[in-house]
Amino acid sequence: MRKHWILFSLLLFNVLFVAAATTVSSPDARLVVTIDLVNGKLVYRVNYDGKPVIEPSELGVLTNEGDFSRELVFVEANNELVEKNYVQDRIKKSSISYRANGVVVKVENAEQQKMSVRFQVSNNDVAFRYELEPMGERLACVVLQETTGYTFPPTATGFLSNMMGSMGAFARTSPSYESGYTNDVPVGDQTRNKDGYVFPALFRIAGDGWVLLSETGVSSNYCASHLSPSSGGGFKLQFPAMSQNNGVGSNTVQMGLPGATPWRTITVGRTLKPIVETTIPFDLVEPLYAPSRSYRPGRASWSWIVWQDQSMNWADQIQYVDLAAAMGYEYILIDALWDTNIGYERMKELIRYADSKQVGVFLWYNSNGGFNDAPQTPKNKMHNPVVRRKEMKWLQEAGVKGLKVDFFGGDKQETMRLYEDILVDADEHGLMIVFHGCTLPRGWERMYPNFVGSEAVLASEMLVFSQYVRDNEAFFATLHPFIRNAVGSMEFGGVFLNKFLNRSNRKGAQRLTTDAFQLATAVLFQSPMQMFALTPNNLQDAPSFAVDFMKEIPASWDETVYVDGYPGKYIVLARRHNTDWYLGAVSALNEPLKLKLDLPMFAGKQIRLISDDKTKISTRSQSAVPADGSFEITVQPKGGCVIY
Repeated sequence: MRKHWILFSLLLFNVLFVAAATTVSSPDARLVVTIDLVNGKLVYRVNYDGKPVIEPSELGVLTNEGDFSRELVFVEANNELVEKNYVQDRIKKSSISYRANGVVVKVENAEQQKMSVRFQVSNNDVAFRYELEPMGERLACVVLQETTGYTFPPTATGFLSNMMGSMGAFARTSPSYESGYTNDVPVGDQTRNKDGYVFPALFRIAGDGWVLLSETGVSSNYCASHLSPSSGGGFKLQFPAMSQNNGVGSNTVQMGLPGATPWRTITVGRTLKPIVETTIPFDLVEPLYAPSRSYRPGRASWSWIVWQDQSMNWADQIQYVDLAAAMGYEYILIDALWDTNIGYERMKELIRYADSKQVGVFLWYNSNGGFNDAPQTPKNKMHNPVVRRKEMKWLQEAGVKGLKVDFFGGDKQETMRLYEDILVDADEHGLMIVFHGCTLPRGWERMYPNFVGSEAVLASEMLVFSQYVRDNEAFFATLHPFIRNAVGSMEFGGVFLNKFLNRSNRKGAQRLTTDAFQLATAVLFQSPMQMFALTPNNLQDAPSFAVDFMKEIPASWDETVYVDGYPGKYIVLARRHNTDWYLGAVSALNEPLKLKLDLPMFAGKQIRLISDDKTKISTRSQSAVPADGSFEITVQPKGGCVIY
C-alpha cells in the first residue's frame, strides 16, 4: 500500500509540474522562455538558439500582506499576442514596430492570494513584470522585496558598473551612476562590490552570445532597482539601500492594488547588434501625459564644463550665446551660481539677448532640500512643490526653455516621486528637463514628453577632474554604446576640441584622445539634448573641418545601426538623421586597428572621412564607397574616424 501511495504521489507531482510549466517563444522561435513551478517556487529559464543564456532562476514577490515567493500553486496561463507601432522623436530610432508573444502565468499562495507574472517575448527581448491582485479587503500593500534572479551559465563574463555607496562622493551626493566598468570578468568573480551593480548590465555567454539586463517603466509608483551578486554565478534584484538620500524615505515600495511592478528586461543576441539596437525600454511603456506644447530638443553650448564656475558671469555667458549662434545650436546651458553671479533680473535681459540670436536658455538647478550637502545654488527650489511651482512660473514668464536639475543620489520610491513631480510641474510651465547626478532613465523618453536626457554615466566632467578617467577615456567610450546608452539617452556633455581641458588651453589637464575621436563621440553618444564641450576659442584654434562637422551634427536620429565592435576594445556605429547618415568609430586598443566594414548605407556614395594619421593628427578627406558598400578604415589608438 505504501509503495502504491508513493507512486501515486510521484505521479501527482509530475502532473502538477507539467501543468505549471509554460513556454513562450519569440515570433522567430529562436528565443524561448520556460516558466515552471519547482517545489512551490516560480522559476524561469531562457534559451536562445537552443542554448541556455539564463539558467533556472527564481521569480517572486514578498509583501507585508502576502508572500508570493514560496508555497505557490499554479492557477492558469493565458497566451496573448502583442503588436505595437509607434513614433518616438528622442531615442535611437524614430519609427518602431514591436511584435511579441506573451503569456500571463497566474499562481496562488498558501493564503489563496493571487499573483500573475506577465511575460512578453519579442525576437531578441524578454520582458516580465509582476501583477498583484487585491488581497481580500486589502487594496494596498508594501512590497518588501522581490526574489527575481538571473543565473548565468558558468562560461559567462560581465561588464558591470558598481552601484556607488550611499552618502559618499562629492558633498554626499552618491549614488549617481558614475562608476566605471568591470571588463569581461567571470560572473563568479563579480562579488567584490558590497553595494552591487547598476542597470544596465552586459554579459557575454562564451560562444553562445550576449545578454543585457535592465528595467523600464519605473515611475513614482515604484523604486528603481539594481543587481546584487548571489551564489552560483548569478545575481538577484535588489531594492535601494535604506541609507540613500540621508535615510529619508523607505527602501520598500508602497503599492495600490491591483498593481504592477516595473518591467524587467533581458535582451539577447548571438551578436552585439540586438544589444546596441534594442528599443525594448520604450516598447513596453506609454506616455503618462500629453505634452502641454511641442518640445524641441537640440544642441547647446555650455561654459561650465571647460571654463568652470568662474565663467558664471554676464560677459562669459554672452560669449557662449554667441558661440551657440555661430554654431547654429538651439540652446545654451547656464550652469550653477547664475542666480548669485548674474541675478534673476539681469538673467531676464540675458534671456532676451539669447532670444535675439535664436538661442534658447537652459538653467541649472540643485534638486536639494535636505538629503545631501551640495551647496551650489539655486537650491531649495525643486524639492518643495509650492516653491517649485512658483519658481517655474517665473522661469516660464522669463522665457526659459528648460532646466538641468542636479544632485539626486538615490533610487527610492521617494526619489522617483521627486523626478516625476519635477517633470510634471515643468511640463505645465513648458519646460524641458535634463537630470544630472542622477539615476538611469527607465523608459522616461517615452513616458515623460518633456524629458530630454539624463547623465547617469561617468561623464565629461570627470575628464576635467580625474587623470584616471582621462587615461581611460577611450576604454569607457567603447563600452557606453553597448551598455549605458543602449537603454536610454546619455547626456555625456562631450566633444572637447581644446587640447587642454581648461580656459587657457595651454597647460594643465591634457586631452589624450584625437580630434577625430572627439567628433566620433558626437555620433556614438545619443541624447536628444547634446550639451557640447566646445569653447569660443575653438572657432579660431580648432581645425575648420572639425568646427564644420560640429555645425552639421544633429541631436536626433531616425535610425541606428551597429556596424562592428567589442566592448572595451572598439565600436563602430552608424546613425541616420532624415536621409543623412553619420558613422563614428573609436578604438581603445594599443595598436592601430584596421577594419573592413560593410556599409550599405554609404554604398556607391561620395563621402567625407575624418581620421587620424600615424602621428594622431586628424584630417578630413574625400572618398568614395564602392557599390558593394565595402570600405576599409584604420583607427589609431585613442583615435577615431567619422564618415558622413
